[in-house]
Amino acid sequence: MAEQHFDTEQDSVADISALDIADWRVRTFAMYQDVRRIAVDSPAEAHSYWRQERDRMFGTHPASALTTEAKATFSGLRTADYDPIYRFHVPLTKEGAGREMNVETGTDGVVRFVRLGTFDLPEMGQLAVWKLHGYGGGIFVPFQDATAGQPGGSYGAGRYLVDTIKGAFHGVLGSGPDAEFILDFNFAYNPSCAYNEAWACPLAGPSNRLAVEIPVGELY
Repeated sequence: MAEQHFDTEQDSVADISALDIADWRVRTFAMYQDVRRIAVDSPAEAHSYWRQERDRMFGTHPASALTTEAKATFSGLRTADYDPIYRFHVPLTKEGAGREMNVETGTDGVVRFVRLGTFDLPEMGQLAVWKLHGYGGGIFVPFQDATAGQPGGSYGAGRYLVDTIKGAFHGVLGSGPDAEFILDFNFAYNPSCAYNEAWACPLAGPSNRLAVEIPVGELY
């Protein structure tokens, strides 16, 4: 049974060159590599670096989702200060594993997602964990929380917690059945469509919605 709440994010907008897109992705992967390295000793320091680099890229890079007009007045993304209570080490359970989600898109035909399992978050709820079953693969965890669409809150359609295709990943502790994923909501970020309607983005379906407020990460 498909959850029809997703669309695919376009890799480009017509006026952005393939070289600029490649450079954006290289820089993004390098940024998250540095974030993981710094976070070993200080997640808060890693968060400060992440905010600084994202502001710089959004404000200056030609592949930024911001329009030229928006860049002219850009002074930084609205991001909450770091709060360590929203960093978790969580195993991936098998709940829901194998469920398929086939999504019709205007650019890539039918895109298939396969559910890998579930993250159980203490006192917060559950999030489905998806794998893009196609070229590039990757683990994808969007989410929507109670701040979505609220005044002073987060983007109404939800945010991204993990998206390994774009490098957004904070690591795994251990291996095998005892492995735990590092989930840090302080690094949650908005999809590109939050800043430019020319972009289409995967959104959080029913199994990726939390009833509680997550007041950290990138807001809107």
